[in-house]
Amino acid sequence: MTNGSGNIRYEAGIHPPVVIQTSDFQLDVLEKLGRVEAKIDMIVGNGQPGRMRLAEDRLTALERSDIKRNVLDRIVTGCIAFAVSALIAMHEHFLPK
Repeated sequence: MTNGSGNIRYEAGIHPPVVIQTSDFQLDVLEKLGRVEAKIDMIVGNGQPGRMRLAEDRLTALERSDIKRNVLDRIVTGCIAFAVSALIAMHEHFLPK
């Protein structure tokens, strides 16, 4: 809209378009920023499980299997120790006279 003097007048709530001149450096920075943002979305997960979430899930599964393995190792070690102790305690009963 123009008024009688030839100046452009904007209605309330309507702003003039912003034109920014950018240099090659600024374009490079904006392009790299866009790539960084895309990589962050890929890592964090843009609404889907990202790489970090998948890595955390694998780590949790490994911790569970490690705990199970430690329990089984202790049970086997205890059984072997009991068997050796029993053989040592009863070695006279097994030797021929």
